[in-house]
Amino acid sequence: MVEILRSREEGMEMAGHDWNPDLTYADRSEHTGQRIARARKLRNLTQEGLAALANVSRSLIAKVESGSKPATPSLVAAIARACAVDPAEINGQPYRGTDKRSDAVHATIPAIRMALAYVDVIPELDMRPRTLDELGAELVKLQKLQKSASHARLGALLPAVLEELTVQVMETDAPRAWRLLNRAQALAGSLARRLGYNDLAQVVVERTTVSAQHAEDPHLPHLVTMGRARLLMTLGSWDIALKMIKQAASKIDQSNPVSTEVFGSLHLSAAIAAARAGKTADAWEHHGTATEAAARVNLRDRRDPYGLQMNPGNASIHGCAVAVELGDSDQAIRLDQGVDLSGRDFTDERRAHHEMDMARAHLWANDHDKALKRMIDAERTAPQMTRFHPSARETVRQLVRVHRRIPEPLRALESRMSI
Repeated sequence: MVEILRSREEGMEMAGHDWNPDLTYADRSEHTGQRIARARKLRNLTQEGLAALANVSRSLIAKVESGSKPATPSLVAAIARACAVDPAEINGQPYRGTDKRSDAVHATIPAIRMALAYVDVIPELDMRPRTLDELGAELVKLQKLQKSASHARLGALLPAVLEELTVQVMETDAPRAWRLLNRAQALAGSLARRLGYNDLAQVVVERTTVSAQHAEDPHLPHLVTMGRARLLMTLGSWDIALKMIKQAASKIDQSNPVSTEVFGSLHLSAAIAAARAGKTADAWEHHGTATEAAARVNLRDRRDPYGLQMNPGNASIHGCAVAVELGDSDQAIRLDQGVDLSGRDFTDERRAHHEMDMARAHLWANDHDKALKRMIDAERTAPQMTRFHPSARETVRQLVRVHRRIPEPLRALESRMSI
């Protein structure tokens, strides 16, 4: 079985038929503002008309289209809704590689799609599926890959686990098998959203809804709601996402540390949704509730069975993220002074995300040296995640634009991102 999985992994990463250099995807020289302008013109909208539909100012649209101002995630989502397109199209995702190695993570997506397509038909495997104990151990490894933002290796190993667990649930209908399948599906959904495959993320939401119903775990339906809400946030439906999260959080009985972790994580997501919706007071209220929940869980009682990383450190960096989403760079920089990323509360994934947030904050504060340093730190911590992240690419583009003479570290970073 090990040899079969290794062969499959290597084949998916490097097989010629999984990589097509002639694939039509966004022009690498095109920035987000130019894609916004194209989407606007295809719908016969003026800048004033688009601004009215997206509920932003015309001057902001003009600055973003010209490339003089970066497009925030909330602006991209709002414009995508106004133009009736996927936000991934505005971002230029997926960011395909220029060779088999740099494109390896995308080569895994077809196999993940296929593994998720089995609903009423049992996958035909070359061998019997691994036991639930073995598959549970494999999922622990995959969760570690997710936390380290090792997208390509995660994507290569995930299809086999999805298929084997699908066989297990169809043959046994065991709640544990459904729980493990739900966990594997959630990993697929997270990877799909990060790479810009929102259609696949939607499929995952529906699959996790079904698996949660059979898993006999009272927390999974709430986590499915959180996953659905995060996808809605990506698509710009912040108010609906916020309502869903609040309803889920209100149903949780915080009688044990695990339920408190779930409760706090929901409120962290609510804080980001409220911030993107421009609801400042609501955003900070949800963040405060989450921070209090994190403080109630003693270190010795932390279990984190769902990989939520609900702890005081994670709550603190979410505070910076809330400030960034609200466009308050000064507040984000002040809050960042109290963050120690060397602590055990943080995974590489969370560290890198925070570095990218702070790079945006320093960019807005016109401290370009600090912005570049934070971007380089983000890439050093989680290179695959940083290179595939729309906000990171926007920040790098803007840093390139503001420099009359581009520093070599920035030029090298731009080259590695292939932008």
